[in-house]
Amino acid sequence: MAYGGFIVDCTLSACVYNKIEVEMKKYLEYIWLALVLLTIFAFLLGFLKYINTALVSLLLISTFIKGELIVDYFMGLKEVQLKYRLIPLVWLLVVISLIAVAYYLPVTKA
Repeated sequence: MAYGGFIVDCTLSACVYNKIEVEMKKYLEYIWLALVLLTIFAFLLGFLKYINTALVSLLLISTFIKGELIVDYFMGLKEVQLKYRLIPLVWLLVVISLIAVAYYLPVTKA
């Protein structure tokens, strides 16, 4: 080096940050893959028209899991206070519950 300093690839904090960033990207890729697989599962259930009560329950549960993964990892709310995480999760739970109630209510014909 021209000024007599040491040749270092990067500073310690930059090296640690890069390692964490690579590991986090890998982890997010697995989360993304899980989201894709759950979405394909939901699509196939609808496409094959093989829907019964148990599969609708499984579909609603998988939808909640997908929502929770999105809220925690892609919205970045995993490390915040619980009250901020609960806002979108409670909203999602209410919506999915209303869909379940609408599906499971018997339809009476007049």
